[in-house]
Amino acid sequence: MTAPRVSEEVSAGGVVYRVVEGAPLYLLIRDSYRNWGFPKGHLEPDEAAPAAAVREVCEEAGLDAVTLVGEVATIDWRFRFRGRLVHKTCHFYLMETRSPTTCPQKAEGITACRWARFGEARSLLAYDNARQVLERAHAIVTASLAPAAPR
Repeated sequence: MTAPRVSEEVSAGGVVYRVVEGAPLYLLIRDSYRNWGFPKGHLEPDEAAPAAAVREVCEEAGLDAVTLVGEVATIDWRFRFRGRLVHKTCHFYLMETRSPTTCPQKAEGITACRWARFGEARSLLAYDNARQVLERAHAIVTASLAPAAPR
């Protein structure tokens, strides 16, 4: 008996934040299954993961501009799609924007976008691995917002 073939997929996405009154707000998108998560998508041929992440964030959330801050985490999971086993790897990057305006990409099944404080975002996220990505991103953001220690 042979093991089932596993299809490998690679995606990239972003944890986008903006600072309002000194506190970060995080961008979440809701998919067609009504699950909240982060914008992400497949890499195009010969596209680097950071470029794909920026492209997918701007497309899925309708943002005009984001600044890539750095890599947050790479996660992977397995699932079945139309009877085949898929192993998906997703590279997440931290991004900052000043724009509060979003527009969900309905053609891709994005039904809503929303900005949320850390605690609310953490509770809305549908998957544990997404919560772990948010926690890492939040640690980076809060460290960058902390006042410098006096010398």
